Amino acid sequence: MELTVARKDLLRLVTRMQGVAERKTPLPILTNVLLVVDGPSTLRLAATDLNLALSARMAAVVLKPGSVAVPAKDLAERVKMMPEGPVHIATLDNSMTTLKASGSARRFTLRGVQGEDFPQLPTPLEGTPTVALDVDVLQELIAKTHFSISPDETRAHLNSALFEWEGEVVRMVTTDGHRLSKMEVSVPGRQGSDRMLIPLKGIHELRRLCDDVLAEGKNDAKPQIQITQAGPSAFFQGAGISLSVKLVDAQFPPYGQVIPRMNEKQVRIPRGPFAEALRAVSIAASERTGGVKLTFAPGALRITTESPETGEGFDELSVDYDGPTVVIGFNAKYFLDVLGAISEDEIILQLSRELDPAVVRPASERQYLSVIMPMRI
Repeated sequence: MELTVARKDLLRLVTRMQGVAERKTPLPILTNVLLVVDGPSTLRLAATDLNLALSARMAAVVLKPGSVAVPAKDLAERVKMMPEGPVHIATLDNSMTTLKASGSARRFTLRGVQGEDFPQLPTPLEGTPTVALDVDVLQELIAKTHFSISPDETRAHLNSALFEWEGEVVRMVTTDGHRLSKMEVSVPGRQGSDRMLIPLKGIHELRRLCDDVLAEGKNDAKPQIQITQAGPSAFFQGAGISLSVKLVDAQFPPYGQVIPRMNEKQVRIPRGPFAEALRAVSIAASERTGGVKLTFAPGALRITTESPETGEGFDELSVDYDGPTVVIGFNAKYFLDVLGAISEDEIILQLSRELDPAVVRPASERQYLSVIMPMRI
């Protein structure tokens, strides 16, 4: 294989591939990125950890076809050190691969393996139904819910996001067992229904793909991502990049049963001051629990915390509330995550009893909510 490519484009794609390539694995081939000539003027790059797979194409001046797999981290580091301009890539029969900067003496050699040894990436069967979703819609779904995904990979049903659509409603729901986030958007004209459980690492890569599509389609009023579900995998395509994700085969919790159907008390709170007060008081909270006590009284919200190790914290702000005094303990971080995802100036906090979950909504939006479980303090 021998070809010349633009250093800027190569670095961008290799960096993306490095995020998918497995770093610690008993299968060394998974630490590599595949380079393969895919047509008379195209280089295709691919990486996989067997659960995720990413592939992309870029323009190239092809002198000799072929393929090679080289360590993703090493390739990214060396391309990064290349001067701007064309990069010449040549592979010998033993898969030794040379990178040479055009117009410069700088050169690197990498030990590679034959491209044929790289795992075959999954692809949907031709004719599999595909739906298109505006990137800004998908971005909002992820931004409003991703923080509620459990990082515990041993609990697959919680270490994932439920992505579903019913008729014209597209929805994403996440929960880690202590909180739940749900965001849904109406997409006129959409038909049918489906659901998929996307693992946390897949959500991270999907966020990056959204960024790629937006960066690529700056002049496109409505850039979209093509979504296909085929067998155990889902495929997301946009900006010349294809991401495949092995879906989680588990039962997502029945989230409809978690969301309280009726809350006796409702508090209207200014989002910014609430977040600032929570952030300040939580500095004094226990590092183990992060717990703060919220005391709701007519017209006022008091935020307190105390810890044998770090002392006490206190703040108070005015709120729109005229019910009886209620005292509930919460993890401050859970509230701060939700407040950071909401852009409106006011939120509605719905409460029942001190051991019942609270529901947080934007004041004028019904499409988003978060459920936060209380804690004993």
